[in-house]
Amino acid sequence: MENAMITMKNINKGYMLGEERLPILKDINFQVNKGEYVAILGPSGSGKSTLLNIIGGIESYDKGEIIINGAAMSAMNEKQTTLYRREHLGYVFQFYNLIPNLTVKENIEVGAYLGSNPLDVDDLLHTLGLWEHKDKIPSQLSGGQQQRTSIGRAIVKNPDLLLCDEPTGALDYNTSKDILKLIEDVNRKYGNTIIIVTHNDAIKLMADRVIKLRD
Repeated sequence: MENAMITMKNINKGYMLGEERLPILKDINFQVNKGEYVAILGPSGSGKSTLLNIIGGIESYDKGEIIINGAAMSAMNEKQTTLYRREHLGYVFQFYNLIPNLTVKENIEVGAYLGSNPLDVDDLLHTLGLWEHKDKIPSQLSGGQQQRTSIGRAIVKNPDLLLCDEPTGALDYNTSKDILKLIEDVNRKYGNTIIIVTHNDAIKLMADRVIKLRD
């Protein structure tokens, strides 16, 4: 437990559909250690993204407990949850959500302003393979380059935990492999704990551990 970043204890989550409750997650138990690279796999509708949003403090859960760095999430008030997301969390989405009139470097710098101990932006641009594109705006980039930029924005504040929700979902096969390799490189270079939700089986060869959700 000493090396645990996240401990999930009997997490349950459901939604009301009319007058009936539709269960999404049932008795989820696992632990993620600091610096670990974990993939969550499962069929569409199995609750992967919901689980990631719960870890990120974006969605609530009905029963159970999440322990983050020794602190119970249920005991956090709204301000503490916001600070947790700001100080400790980076989020990469399937769609890049870049600011269209800012350059690659400026989009990444937006993330740097949120962290108290940000990474060097120029060094990160080199790591991401974006140095030559740093002055371009998103519309001048390929999908893979835009996703690299969004990863840069998430990682530049040097978060303890990087959450990736289907980061290759909008990309072709070869670009997807490149992005997955980049996330692996980020984990090795900066030591962040990474949880990635994906349907891409290639991740099984890269992650330290795979957690599978049943439908």
